[in-house]
Amino acid sequence: PLINSIKVPEVRRKLLFSLYMLVVFRLVAHIPAAGIDTRALKALFGQNEFLGLLNIFSGGTLANFSILALGLTPYINASIILQLLTIVFPQLEELSKEGEYGRQQINQYTRLLTVPLATVQSIGMYVLLRNQGIISSLEPVDLIGLIITMVTGTLFVMWLGELISEQGVGNGISLLIFAGIVGQLPVALTQTSSVIESNQWITLVVYGITILLIIAGIVFMNEASRQIPIQYARRLQGRRQVGGQTSYLPLRLNQAGVIPIIFAISLVLMPSMLAQFLSQYPNPQIATMAIRLGQWFNPNGWIYNTVYFLLVVGFTFFYTAITFNPEKIADQIKKQGGFIPGIRPGKPTVEYLNQIMVRITLVGALFLGTVAITPTLIRFAFNLPNLTIGGTSILIVVSVALEIVKQLESMMIMRHYDSYVH
Repeated sequence: PLINSIKVPEVRRKLLFSLYMLVVFRLVAHIPAAGIDTRALKALFGQNEFLGLLNIFSGGTLANFSILALGLTPYINASIILQLLTIVFPQLEELSKEGEYGRQQINQYTRLLTVPLATVQSIGMYVLLRNQGIISSLEPVDLIGLIITMVTGTLFVMWLGELISEQGVGNGISLLIFAGIVGQLPVALTQTSSVIESNQWITLVVYGITILLIIAGIVFMNEASRQIPIQYARRLQGRRQVGGQTSYLPLRLNQAGVIPIIFAISLVLMPSMLAQFLSQYPNPQIATMAIRLGQWFNPNGWIYNTVYFLLVVGFTFFYTAITFNPEKIADQIKKQGGFIPGIRPGKPTVEYLNQIMVRITLVGALFLGTVAITPTLIRFAFNLPNLTIGGTSILIVVSVALEIVKQLESMMIMRHYDSYVH
């Protein structure tokens, strides 16, 4: 699809626009903020596994504390909060059902909520680095300047993502996260190979096979779907008899895509970030509680991985419930004169679709959760404490790549259809 799409001027323009935005993102990501000891900062990130994981998902912007150091984390957190609020407040729920207008309004609320979240995270990052001796205490004017720089960087990345979604190829936010992970892959490969000794070639082979199996599983789960047969009744239209055909309603096993992983990793890292923030607090009781919290949510610990697994499963069901509306689908099938064989139209069809969706979503959610904690399982199995390439990164990269390929294919199909009609 990529080679054929390049030959089409409109699709080629979208591809080049996305590529140009990614180049801009990577260039700006290397502009460091003022007043930071970058050598000490990189050493700190190399020693701290939590910060190293956070750096991978920020695309390497944290290790050199660039002006994009916060990345998309505040925007993702704002999206999570807004989606949770749609359950609590009926007004937001009604707004989310108003089509394009409702989506634009919720996006606007998400942008507005991103600003205070980015401000709070900027202050937290400054306090963390100051406690670690990476940055000296700043005067109020300089601190305000640093906070404005961090918040502006987040808004700039958010703007780039929305531009890619509107004028480029793929989901802009996912694509920027994809670019950040890919940009850090050479560093991650080097660090992973350094922890595997020369006499552990069997471990390296098994690890490579595991990665290939994960990729194959991700591709299979993204493409797998449950085909629900739809039978259309015969009816007279004028003097002609129409209908009587059978079609299929495809329900994907992984309806939510890569979104649950992104949401879960944003939330599961918060306790560790809070522990890093409060570990140097003057009050000894608070500092002790912070250290204990950091130990509980160590990326190698069972509490961290259990919470991570449950968050992925929970967000998979939550996001699927938001995007998949069985009542609307059942109503459309009924209006078109169709029905599911053996199931009555109306409420029974809604209940049947809900039942099927819960079962297949459970399979997809358990798969996503297992992929998310696979690095920890490999660490314990092969005693590799500093393994940096994980299933989450692979899942995001493969899922976003598949999403781009599918969008290119749909563009090509639509182009051939338009040329056939005209």
